[in-house]
Amino acid sequence: MKKIKVILLLSFLVLTTNTILAQKLTEEKDSTYTAYELLSSYYNNHFKPFKKNNIYIGFAFALEDKKLQNVDYLIKEVIDGEKIDYNIHLKGGYYTGDYGMVGINFNYYQDKFIGETFSDPDTIQSNSFTRGFGITPNFRSSIPLTANERLSFFSEFGLTFGKSTTITRDIKNIDEINKSYATNYNFRVGISPGITFFAMENFAFEVQLNVLGYELNVTEKTTNDIDESSKVRQNVDFNINILSLDLGLAYYFGAKK
Repeated sequence: MKKIKVILLLSFLVLTTNTILAQKLTEEKDSTYTAYELLSSYYNNHFKPFKKNNIYIGFAFALEDKKLQNVDYLIKEVIDGEKIDYNIHLKGGYYTGDYGMVGINFNYYQDKFIGETFSDPDTIQSNSFTRGFGITPNFRSSIPLTANERLSFFSEFGLTFGKSTTITRDIKNIDEINKSYATNYNFRVGISPGITFFAMENFAFEVQLNVLGYELNVTEKTTNDIDESSKVRQNVDFNINILSLDLGLAYYFGAKK
């Protein structure tokens, strides 16, 4: 099994240049920081990341490449296969008041599976491909855990609207082919707490977890261009799953004035 998770921020590519080579040149010497100071004393005075009118941007990217052999996957047993998933999150927000932010998140994801499966009594060559997106307007409230606000706790309430499509192609007995096309519409209301830690200048690491939510899924499916079906599923969840942690990076404009 090969599993890779990569968490990146678009602006992070220029972090070193901005903080080490492109220090702010002002008339007062006190406004210039060394690389070490950006990691330490930068946060001692006038650092207010959650102040009214500040702007927040965030980015997270997750990639998973997994080899499957003789394991149960969904409702089938995988004899030999490969699963490749990725998920991109873009986040933005504006602080309408101190410690209170109105934001919007956008995510795009893709799931792909290719392999040989067993569904009694047949062995099936299976291929599936899912692609979807979600848009989440949200409100976030932050509570500093340290005097300099470098470490803080936040709680985010969001409404998610999403859509995805899945194409599946199963082959058994060499010439028997089943094709299906499904469209899924998703609505979710949820609360997601998290932690923010500023690592350098206005750049921060974020850890977030979906804890409580209500979810509605409507799926419309067509099989072999003939059979049509529809399914509605509702779910209320309250759980803490460490494996579902969302890790990301963020930048706060206006944090240091």
